[in-house]
Amino acid sequence: MPVNSDSGKHSPRISLMLRMLHDAYTAAVEAELRSSGFADLAGGRAKALPFIPERGIAVGRLAELVSIRKQSMAEMVGQLERDGFVRSGSNPEDARQRVVFLTAKGQKAQPAAASAGDAVELLWANLTSPELVSRLRMDLEALVTAVRGNDTKTGSARDAASTQA
Repeated sequence: MPVNSDSGKHSPRISLMLRMLHDAYTAAVEAELRSSGFADLAGGRAKALPFIPERGIAVGRLAELVSIRKQSMAEMVGQLERDGFVRSGSNPEDARQRVVFLTAKGQKAQPAAASAGDAVELLWANLTSPELVSRLRMDLEALVTAVRGNDTKTGSARDAASTQA
């Protein structure tokens, strides 16, 4: 049950609100990309492009930076490769690793992918206030840090909840 608000009503689950915001963010980023001429970067694949340096990056490291599973990133890279945004190959220093590089098309899309997220955050600040968006970012960073720290100490949310009781 969600933590109750002062009014005694049940508050919506944080996970539901985060999912709703994520869906709205993804849709708005895709709209920004379409207006920039990159309609083929749908499905959230644009989020990987800002993290690919000119020298390339290993798929596993890219997955860490984007905060998704390595297998999911490998699938995303495959789609980006089919769409002509990246190329990949074996790491000359470690053939077990796959390295991803931007193609010319990917280099053109990279700034649009980065600025699309900025545009959505600016929109949200205009819809609410810059202070609210800044506070939300700080609160979410604190929660992410706490959760990551707790993951190394306990095995479950139930364990964490019992220590708070």
